[in-house]
Amino acid sequence: MNILKSILILKLIVVSVAAIGQTPVFVSGNDGYKSFRIPAIVATPAGDLLAFAEGRVGGSGDFGDIDIVMKRSKDSGKSWSGIQVVADYNDLQAGNPAPVMDLTDPAFPKGRLFLFFNTGNNHEGEVRKGKGLREVWYKTSTDNGLTWSEPVNITTQAHRPKQPSVNAAYNFPEDWRSYANTPGHGLQFTEGKYKGRIYIAANHSAGDPKKQFTDYQAHGFYTDDHGKTFHLGETVPVEGGNESTAAELSGGRLMFNARNQKGDIRARIVALSSDGGAKWDTTFFDHNLPDPVCQGSILTIGKRKGKNILAFCNAASPQSRDNLTLRISFDDGKTWKKSYPVDQSKAGEKDFTAYSDIVKTGKRTIGVIYERDGYKGIVFKNLSWAE
Repeated sequence: MNILKSILILKLIVVSVAAIGQTPVFVSGNDGYKSFRIPAIVATPAGDLLAFAEGRVGGSGDFGDIDIVMKRSKDSGKSWSGIQVVADYNDLQAGNPAPVMDLTDPAFPKGRLFLFFNTGNNHEGEVRKGKGLREVWYKTSTDNGLTWSEPVNITTQAHRPKQPSVNAAYNFPEDWRSYANTPGHGLQFTEGKYKGRIYIAANHSAGDPKKQFTDYQAHGFYTDDHGKTFHLGETVPVEGGNESTAAELSGGRLMFNARNQKGDIRARIVALSSDGGAKWDTTFFDHNLPDPVCQGSILTIGKRKGKNILAFCNAASPQSRDNLTLRISFDDGKTWKKSYPVDQSKAGEKDFTAYSDIVKTGKRTIGVIYERDGYKGIVFKNLSWAE
């Protein structure tokens, strides 16, 4: 057997091992939707996993008749319930699901689930030109997603649109246009001065469209009173910041992690905050986290020697949406010592692994929900990790 053939067989073995344990969650063409995209996932206090996605009625496009749908797993992702529509906007767009559990509200001792989402009435390109409006909403559930409240519009608190013809309150000098939550899970601080704060990473475009998407920048918003009021954090000072995610660091600090829409540097944009995401202490590109201009997900999963253990997942091939990889940091995200392949194409298929979200499923296991095989479906996989 020659060396080239041996290498090929070894690669096929690696791919096959990476594919073990996948469970379909949302399959395009099923349940009345031609396409499912943009996964998000959260665990309930009862141990259920709730998987969210955009159910796209007419096709795979980012705009159109789009609902936010949900499925439930009671067995750590081995099987999933039937589909449930959680949010819709008639025949327009409801998307970018960002779920997070509020576990510190004394009015809801068993926890209350928040689902933040966006609506839109035109294509993103047209909204960037000022010909459309994106809004920000949330819904809540006090029974772990079985039933949901009416939606609450928080656009004036979390967004800065200049649309006085639509709503007099939408007349901000900043002129934000395109807008999107993370997408993926939100976070709640568990310790320190900001314990209980719910924080949602987001992004926006400002003013007329610019070359290389430099009209985009990332930001976040938060609530300290369990959804009664919201505040905008400082915009991350990097042009091109887009879809973003965030995690709690030790001492109640925050790490923000965003996609670089410019694409000139194929790495994640990172910003650090010591005041719970209100302002940024430093911003940089983390070249240990290569990225092909795609969404990624970060999550706090534990603590070791006074530092938070973080997990990060993205398509780790700089040039294409492929090679989905889970990384573990034991020092608040300064370094990423462990790396685990989640899934990758056999022959470089286009967009083989794209958007993903992660959830802690056990002391040493992480669940990854992700888009696979050219957006033909969204699957779930449990991975073990070690210190």
